[in-house]
Amino acid sequence: MESGAEQPAGQAATQAAGQSSGQGAAAIPAGSAGDLIRSGKLVFDQTPKYASAYVGAKLSCSDCHLQSGTMPKASPMIDLANLFPLYTERAGRVISLQERIVECFVRSENGPPPGTDSQPIRALTAYVDWLSRDGVKGKPYSGRGLVELPELVGNAENGKTIYKAQCAACHGSDGAGMPPAIPPLWGPDAYNDGAGIDQPAKMAAFLQPNMPQNHPGSLTPQQAFDLGAFLHGMPRPAMNPAYKRY
Repeated sequence: MESGAEQPAGQAATQAAGQSSGQGAAAIPAGSAGDLIRSGKLVFDQTPKYASAYVGAKLSCSDCHLQSGTMPKASPMIDLANLFPLYTERAGRVISLQERIVECFVRSENGPPPGTDSQPIRALTAYVDWLSRDGVKGKPYSGRGLVELPELVGNAENGKTIYKAQCAACHGSDGAGMPPAIPPLWGPDAYNDGAGIDQPAKMAAFLQPNMPQNHPGSLTPQQAFDLGAFLHGMPRPAMNPAYKRY
């Protein structure tokens, strides 16, 4: 389930397709605007290195939004900016794209909230805006979000068995991974319990088409839910209640 190890042929082909359609780094324009976009891609791909003041976990944005946010059905950033401003139930209000990115720092990165005008947020916003540049209002990107799975109930004990057989070789028996190449899934360096990916159904929808990375799509929906239930039950940091507005 690692995101930084060698890619199988299928995912490499998908990445190549994304680049050929204009999403590759080579297509980023020159000049100061392009420099900010490139800075955003660096933050996206190596978040603990390039936004260290706001990161408590050993995770990068690209660990959940695969292939620098361009992988279909892996919560891609393509055409995402065009959804904002957006009302979200979690926030209970209309939020901007910048505010949504801050939420990720507080929850998935388990860090303090950057200001919406801070350098990491400005850079990430520029990168997401660039990935959204070809979006057409009213015609959502077909690869947006995660796959739709049937509503199932996961069995954590079964998930533990699946984890040992298919995940532990890369992420470790302790879930610590090998950052930055392989992300942690639980423990002090993982996302906190306020992260969206800590929801078993959302984790299942991420895992089923994308993991394990050497055989993506091999998990059944039930196996993905079982893994989601197992991971949800493992210890991880508690979200800082001071940041609950995010």
